[in-house]
Amino acid sequence: MDVGERLKAIREIRGLSQRELAKRAGVTNSTISMIEKNGVSPSVSSLKKVLSGIPISIGDFFTLDIENIEPEQVVFRGDEQPDIGSNNVSLKLVGATLKGRSMDILREVYPPGADTGPEMLQHEGEEGGIVVRGEIELTVGFDTYQLKAGDGYYFNSNRPHRFRNTGADEAEIISSNPST
Repeated sequence: MDVGERLKAIREIRGLSQRELAKRAGVTNSTISMIEKNGVSPSVSSLKKVLSGIPISIGDFFTLDIENIEPEQVVFRGDEQPDIGSNNVSLKLVGATLKGRSMDILREVYPPGADTGPEMLQHEGEEGGIVVRGEIELTVGFDTYQLKAGDGYYFNSNRPHRFRNTGADEAEIISSNPST
């Protein structure tokens, strides 16, 4: 497979249009088109610049087994989100199967009276979220907050914290924090 065919195949596997790759790499659309059609043979430095928009190293570009690579999963259906919760709290993790994932995106469901446990949580990073429905009591350090649907939060996770459903109905939060 020549450079042009290889670039087009990898670009398409990554789900990038010629226009998006050109924008990311800081080159013109016609540059990408000409390389893919083998109308020009890019210099090593030009190819490196284009590949930085994917991103992929020049070594990986030439050695990647394109025939056996699967496109990166982007959508995770409800049944593809494992429940990693405890204490009667459901925590559905989006993207659990992605290698190198740097954040956790969770759909948290708290039945009435449920909480994250008797111990305050404390870990590296930051976390934030939005209450989608119901009511949640959030304790961060010595402060306690009552959150309703539409309210959001964001704090340093090094601070001790806890979540508790104080309402009569199920509460749901969509949250994000660093992957552990």
